[in-house]
Amino acid sequence: MDFLRRLFFFIVLLLVQVLVLNRIQLFNCATPLLYVYFTITLPAGYPRWAALLWSFAMGLGVDIFNNTPGVSAASMTLIGFIQPSLLQLFLPREAEENIKASATALGWGKFFTLATILVLIFCITHFALEAFNFFNWLYLLECIGGCTVITIIFILSLESLRK
Repeated sequence: MDFLRRLFFFIVLLLVQVLVLNRIQLFNCATPLLYVYFTITLPAGYPRWAALLWSFAMGLGVDIFNNTPGVSAASMTLIGFIQPSLLQLFLPREAEENIKASATALGWGKFFTLATILVLIFCITHFALEAFNFFNWLYLLECIGGCTVITIIFILSLESLRK
């Protein structure tokens, strides 16, 4: 049952990203990257191999639709690798083994911090791989900052609706 729910969430986020959110470009550099939310919300006790596989598959799906060879897949795989360890830092000591990373489980402050760190790492990796040079570093910083901010706004909005 958990697999089917996760698969449905995967498909919905992938379709929303490629059909709707990729068309949004604020100030010619900020696009909401909501598909990162899939990896952020993985439970604490989730097997690392499964987190890496789901994250890679999500990134690969976005890469296929965006024609970006491996950029999203590599960035999502990195986030899938970091998320379980980083989540352990934000969990209460007496937390359940399968606690899901959400604002209700962690509290808004901890969830905001966790999501911001993961989205920032994702955006830095994604845009560094996409640009593959630091010639226009000011534009690169604008893209990283803009995408991080707008993605966090979308994630917090979605999280408040999920209550």
